[in-house]
Amino acid sequence: MRVAREPIMARPLLKIHRYFRRKPVRFFSFILLYLTAGSLVFLHSGFSSNTSTTGASGSGRDPLISEGGASTGGGSSTSEVLGLLGRVFKETRRAPRRFRPPWMKENGAQHVSEWAGRGVEHTSSWSHGAKGKTTKEMDNAREQTVHAETSSSKYIGCYVDDTQKRALRGVSFFDYKKMTVFRCQDNCAERGYLYAGLEFGAECYCGHKIQAPNVSESECNMECKGEKSNLCGGPNRLSIYRLELSQESARRYGSAIFKGCFKRPHNVTLALPASAVINNMSVDKCVDMCTEKEFSLAALAGEKCHCAFPTPLFTLHDREDEELCLQHCAGEDFESCGNNDFFVVYQTQVQDNRCMDRRFLPTRSKHLVALASFPGAGNTWARHLIELATGYYTGSYYFDGSLYNKGFKGERDHWRSGRTICIKTHESGRKEIETFDASILMIRNPYKALMAEFNRKYGGHVGFASQAHWRGKEWPEFVKNYAPWWASHTLDWLKYGKKVQVVHFEDLKRDLFFRLKDMVIFLGLEVSEDRLLCVEGQKDGNFKRSGLRKLEYDPYTPEMHATIDGLIKTVDTALRKRHLPSVPEEYRPR
Repeated sequence: MRVAREPIMARPLLKIHRYFRRKPVRFFSFILLYLTAGSLVFLHSGFSSNTSTTGASGSGRDPLISEGGASTGGGSSTSEVLGLLGRVFKETRRAPRRFRPPWMKENGAQHVSEWAGRGVEHTSSWSHGAKGKTTKEMDNAREQTVHAETSSSKYIGCYVDDTQKRALRGVSFFDYKKMTVFRCQDNCAERGYLYAGLEFGAECYCGHKIQAPNVSESECNMECKGEKSNLCGGPNRLSIYRLELSQESARRYGSAIFKGCFKRPHNVTLALPASAVINNMSVDKCVDMCTEKEFSLAALAGEKCHCAFPTPLFTLHDREDEELCLQHCAGEDFESCGNNDFFVVYQTQVQDNRCMDRRFLPTRSKHLVALASFPGAGNTWARHLIELATGYYTGSYYFDGSLYNKGFKGERDHWRSGRTICIKTHESGRKEIETFDASILMIRNPYKALMAEFNRKYGGHVGFASQAHWRGKEWPEFVKNYAPWWASHTLDWLKYGKKVQVVHFEDLKRDLFFRLKDMVIFLGLEVSEDRLLCVEGQKDGNFKRSGLRKLEYDPYTPEMHATIDGLIKTVDTALRKRHLPSVPEEYRPR
């Protein structure tokens, strides 16, 4: 019996063996088995994700299946399979995800502008941990929202742009890493401008009128740095859009800045070159007129509106008592419009371009000047002021890509290149200090400097540290290590520096024109008062943190206060011995 059964059991195995010996058949069989197995795994994973998603909401049915189509028993499995297949086809039909720069990713439909005089790098509260379908739906919803806000913008064309005579003469900003068409349009619209123009893939210019000729579209051929799918002008060429919503935005975002009450200049026609009588005068009407005429100042004198840029004839340095300007506007009882002798002055959203041109030094200099400071003492802000006041780029002992992307083009140069007017450094060793032929030494209140550097360390150049960092072990450890460095940094530069000009951050902020003028003279350059007055109108730039976030408590313990106060006294004594400006009164220990 056993011998008779063996050939019978071997026959099927022999047939299978012979079947797979045929190479073409064997190859296609393996392919079929592979595809079948892959399909089963795919359907199983889809079913698992469906049950985990619908289980939370209490429903086991796919939304593609109608209520009437659901059945019990064996029919439910059929419905589930149909639902899975429907979802698979739905996913394949879904538009591909559009990746956007981080500054556009935020909670809800509201957006966060990276510009607005804050310049710089905003952190997003939108959760990057969201995955799968939820993430895609959130992104698609945000895309629809932000694009709907600028859907009425219209592309005008490609235009010539001259660095000496801009086609769009309003505000401008740059980002050599993340510039997009929407970002430029959004920032211009927030300031009430009619036009937004993009140049060189990374530069954004705003204006109320186009003051340059149109050229061929082929000359605007550079991709945007933040989105390769769009073009952002070209070399000295602007891709310009008209912003239909900007008139509505102007009332919301384009409000002017009150500068004060000022005495009528001696030569009004020369000091304030544009003027007109306005019926039913109001602040809005005068500001709108001066904005349209591309002036940064609007001066109200009763029923007359004057427009100008700050000049030595009208510097805005000598403010008068506001009561001298108290005369109600004819078109608005709650506003003051000044009179024939005392003008009410507002700063419009028009950018003063007299100090915006910057370049490298025409000839390499062997004379190295340091812009030295303890971290958090305003070095980046001082660089911004120096570049606007002199027209030359500043360099850096370090390479900071984020600052280069924000417009500090000297960051990419080696600090010994000799092409920059001064070099940022936080170094305090004798060898590093003696490398420089002269130095501007920036000093800031250590209480503010330590907090600013702590924010930078844990929140970026314009961000803020979290409450967890302030209340955790990081803050005490930071103060312990950094507070002595604040003092030793200043003492080392005073000791080893060859030629040192001390500039206190607080003094520069309080008296910018004259302190900055002294810095320009120290750098060996001729002073341009028009440039300095231009700097005053846009002193914050796009690189300054928007003020230290106020904590609900004093982060400094009594022990910290005692240590820091002692360090302040030590630095103050050293400054006085060298007959240099002592520390300002506001942070001198009592």
